[in-house]
Amino acid sequence: MNFIKRAWQNVIFKKGRSLLLIIVMTVIMIFIMAGLLIRNAAVTTVNTTKQQVGATVSLTANREQAFSKMRKSTSTSTDKTTKPTLSMPSVSLASAKKIAKLQAVANYNVSVTTSVNASSIDAITTSSSSNSTMMGGGGPGSEATSSTSTGDLQVTGVLNMSTLTDFKNSTNKITKGRALNSSDVGTKNVVIESELAKQNSLSVGDTVKVKATTTGKTAYTLKVVGIYKASSTSSTSMGPQQSDPSNTIYTSYTLANQFKGQTGKVDSATYTLSDPTKKTSFLKSAKKLVNTKKFSLTADDSTYQALKQSMTKMASFANKIVWLVAIAGTIILALIIILMVRERRYEMGVLLSLGEGRAKIIGQLLVEMLMLLVVSLALAGIGGRFAGNALSKQVLSSVNSSQTTTSTSTTSQAGGPGGSGQAPSGQQGGKQTGGQMQQAGQTTANKAVKSSDLKLKISAVTLLQLGAFGFTIIAFAVLLASANILRLEPRKILIG
Repeated sequence: MNFIKRAWQNVIFKKGRSLLLIIVMTVIMIFIMAGLLIRNAAVTTVNTTKQQVGATVSLTANREQAFSKMRKSTSTSTDKTTKPTLSMPSVSLASAKKIAKLQAVANYNVSVTTSVNASSIDAITTSSSSNSTMMGGGGPGSEATSSTSTGDLQVTGVLNMSTLTDFKNSTNKITKGRALNSSDVGTKNVVIESELAKQNSLSVGDTVKVKATTTGKTAYTLKVVGIYKASSTSSTSMGPQQSDPSNTIYTSYTLANQFKGQTGKVDSATYTLSDPTKKTSFLKSAKKLVNTKKFSLTADDSTYQALKQSMTKMASFANKIVWLVAIAGTIILALIIILMVRERRYEMGVLLSLGEGRAKIIGQLLVEMLMLLVVSLALAGIGGRFAGNALSKQVLSSVNSSQTTTSTSTTSQAGGPGGSGQAPSGQQGGKQTGGQMQQAGQTTANKAVKSSDLKLKISAVTLLQLGAFGFTIIAFAVLLASANILRLEPRKILIG
């Protein structure tokens, strides 16, 4: 008799046993399917979002070299009464554009920071006891913060506002009008903060007048093309008014250069890479285009690394689920088949006495299990996605919580003396500590993962992987149970 036909008849006639095996295998397959879905989704998330949260590289003045030069000039100077000044070289716009043409660059931005005095409008004025203490009149050095040398409006000149971190992360949001882009180069368009607009009854299309603090204090008429809402506070110490973020206005870098009385220069340039994995090769190529003694190239891929770390942990957890369930499933099915063989000893003894080979009897068991596996795979395909979604949310929450705690701990350790990234003279430094960058990167990565929601997709590849795991489990289980079949003696079975 054909052993495949016998397998089909056993599956059909032994409905209770077949149903029990289907339930057991379905549970095993659902957990394996959930693990495979989470692992594949984690890998896919890293690959699809690395362009969105990719690495950035900043081209700025080399602060270490600037400080070294200042200290050297101080030590050789005969005039001990003059305070040393830190001279930061400006980045050549031509060099910044050369680097922007490198293959790995997705987009770039340049920045020029300066200040102006409000002429036709009133800046936001803030005061506090700390401001009075640090900035109040009457103390030594109070004249150094007067508006004659520093304006009451902070100007940030850019090429494209959409690539700025505050706007990409929705810390700042455009509420009316539009953001500045490359088409605003050479214009006097400006984007102002909503509180500044409310205080001066300004709307999109209005004009404001400001006066430069340099270049003979020239007056400029600016056109408001956009209004943004700032949700963060500034820590600059350039005056009580400039400590309020509402006094920050955005212009094109060309207009900011006019305020500063310079051309062809920028304070810094930021490049967003198309692929974070190309960071090393990009830095190597970019360093050939600039004087590394005067300028530094600083890469920040903390967001990508945080995302990759989260997804790696999820993939690792999913792999553990797959293998633990696979091993446990093999053992469980092997025990069930062993019990099933004991129950069917007489049937197998008859078959052996009729000349049926042991290999065909083992093959019959394997075919029976494969028939039941097909049903289990269909049920696992339906239930595996729901189990995967529920499990992935718990795992993602646990991973994010664990990494946020680690980042906070790192930030606390880095927050000691000298760890704040604050530049001398109270000005905001150009560097972040490792803990701060990691925590900021982790926050952005968590948002990226949440927005993608780890879309668990059941594809043909996933079903093939599940089928391969199921077949392997059944094959091992049948082989473990076949020891009893190989030991069967038909004469003893029939006599007994």
